[in-house]
Amino acid sequence: MACGKTLEKFGRFDAPINNAGITMYTLFGEIEDLSLVERIMKVNYLGSVYCTYFALPYLKKSRGRLVAISSLTGKAGVPTRTAYSASKHAMAGFFDSLRIELAGSGVSVTVIYPGFVATEIRKNAFGKTGKPLGWSHIKESRAMDVGKAVQKMLKAIAARKRKLLMGTKAKIGVWMKLISPSLVDKIARRSIEKGKTEIFKYILRF
Repeated sequence: MACGKTLEKFGRFDAPINNAGITMYTLFGEIEDLSLVERIMKVNYLGSVYCTYFALPYLKKSRGRLVAISSLTGKAGVPTRTAYSASKHAMAGFFDSLRIELAGSGVSVTVIYPGFVATEIRKNAFGKTGKPLGWSHIKESRAMDVGKAVQKMLKAIAARKRKLLMGTKAKIGVWMKLISPSLVDKIARRSIEKGKTEIFKYILRF
């Protein structure tokens, strides 16, 4: 329907941005209702799959751009984010595979990996009961301003980049995961044991 309305008003369909997302903040073993895992996968992953499926024929005609807003948790696992991280890994795998399929079609695929951005997503995160927390587990003042984040994204989309890792610390964190994954796992495990998950997330900007 969104494609139809866009075509009716503008006559073409150029760049769907798959940005819908919900998250969680609880250890997997403490989840009381597994339906929250399904909800996260349906919105974050399957939502992008369905939107992309119906948009693709029009994008091929316009030689447009496909955009996926993933997360740095789509690059490395993060404690208390099991289902969210899985959904973002799934997004990355889907769009990376699709990029190869679309080679030569004129349709580009850009996957964006933001860290903390100042939105309401953390206040609406699911807790162990499957209900929204209603509060943020981080100091939102440390998060990237939405306007700044959007400007970075738009530049990457306009340039038809394959991917965008947002922030220097994000790039360092991803390289740490490649070079010494056991060290990153150890940092994450210790942060959970001490009840200080924010330390790990702040270091890697997850």
